[in-house]
Amino acid sequence: MTVLTVPPLPQDSRPPGAAPDAALLPPRYTDQWIDGAWVASDAEGRLVVTDPSTERPLATVPAGTARDADRAARAAAAAFEGWAATPLRERVALLRRVVGAMEARADRFAEIITAEVGAPARMARHTHVGLSLGMAAHCVETAASHTFEERVGHSLVVREPAGVAACVTPWNTPLLLTVQKIVPALMAGCTVVHKPSEITPLHARLLAEAVAEADLPPGVFNMVVGTGADLGTALVTHPLVDVVSLTGSTRAGREVSALGADRIKRVHLELGGKNASLVLDDADLASAVAATVDQMLFNTGQTCLQWSRLLVPRDRQDEALQLVAEAMDGYVTGDPRDPATDLGPLVSAAAHERVTAYVRRGTEEGGARLVLGGPGRPAGLDTGYYVRPTVFADVDPLTTIAQEEIFGPVLSVIPYDDEEQAVRIVNGTRYGLHGAVWSGDDARAARVARRFRSGLVDVNGGQFNPAAPFGGFKQSGIGRECGTAGLEAFLETKSMQLPQGAPGQVVGPRLRATAAARPADTERNDG
Repeated sequence: MTVLTVPPLPQDSRPPGAAPDAALLPPRYTDQWIDGAWVASDAEGRLVVTDPSTERPLATVPAGTARDADRAARAAAAAFEGWAATPLRERVALLRRVVGAMEARADRFAEIITAEVGAPARMARHTHVGLSLGMAAHCVETAASHTFEERVGHSLVVREPAGVAACVTPWNTPLLLTVQKIVPALMAGCTVVHKPSEITPLHARLLAEAVAEADLPPGVFNMVVGTGADLGTALVTHPLVDVVSLTGSTRAGREVSALGADRIKRVHLELGGKNASLVLDDADLASAVAATVDQMLFNTGQTCLQWSRLLVPRDRQDEALQLVAEAMDGYVTGDPRDPATDLGPLVSAAAHERVTAYVRRGTEEGGARLVLGGPGRPAGLDTGYYVRPTVFADVDPLTTIAQEEIFGPVLSVIPYDDEEQAVRIVNGTRYGLHGAVWSGDDARAARVARRFRSGLVDVNGGQFNPAAPFGGFKQSGIGRECGTAGLEAFLETKSMQLPQGAPGQVVGPRLRATAAARPADTERNDG
């Protein structure tokens, strides 16, 4: 077993421009996890991983090449037959060991996620890592009880692993969205090549360490770091990759779909959202607003599930804005390592520029009124990619800030006149991932939720369910993750028509037609 020990990340308190201390120089990684070992990359380029709270480098990693992708895909393909034939109980045991190795590294994962994502320490430990561990364990147990074979009349219907899976994951909740893909893929019997975001690859190195400790067979899990344009493209187009599962932007999803189309690859996409929280006229406005603000600010607004549009009855907008202001006043923006911090920085300079540009556009385009925040930095935070939590009111549903995914702590408050108009506004974007509806009547809330054109809707504060399918309508994606649906995303279905006559008897067309006319019995087999 070859194990990498990820060293503590440097805590550099030098003022900008000061001479570096050799002990604080960032780690320089030069290898990729391929075929059960750390293999030197032939990449000439380097990628710098930056601490978004200090703007200083945390580490450098290889800018992975097409050769890295090829070696990883070949290793996964060579390991596929053996892993697919491994009995389910053995796969379950091995993946439980992976989960155990992750749990033993929980604090280390949290430290790394705080450093590379900028997630506040409390959130990193209890949400980023805590949810990830729970999701990983749930995925294993879902597979352990899944029906992989069933009899349908004279047919045996079997679910088999789809092949080599390329799992491409984002930077915002990186560990959670990684285990949400790779654990179901491995449990299905697929072999995996994981490409984490080049912005936040350090947690993925620690995950590879956990996999190494669990002694999965070489080639079953591989991890390569690089950009989407180079390494990602090489993986998506590689002839040995059978399934591509991407979580990312709609732009990235469009590109992956086009690249995979040439070989008719199986492509699963979990993309963006412009999600609405709809407060109906009979709802408890204070509770709905508080929950919406809390969810909107999670991870500094950097989630695809974010409720970035708050719809309220027009005659209650002023009351709602007062409640929004009171709720947001309780959140502290600052150093993510400070236990008092609720909101950390955005993940990168590019993210800071994008969110700030959207806020400026909201103030300049018309069709909205700035009531809180704005494009400037928070007071006293001149270093780091910090932004001011921002609220717009009287937002026209067709303006840019009400239509585009901003991916930052920006809330558009949209007044409406009646329920019909509200539902039209909710469904009036190109996205359809998540939403919420609030009412004093659960039945009414559920009835309105059925009209949302989105893959998930929270009804009166209903909690996330890892057993339920997760995914979106329209340009929010294709396919589903989580629960049974997430496992089946990595399975193919085969129907085996079994003989119906005496042993050795060839059944001709007339007998087959007669047999087909009989009622079909169904017998399940959990394998």
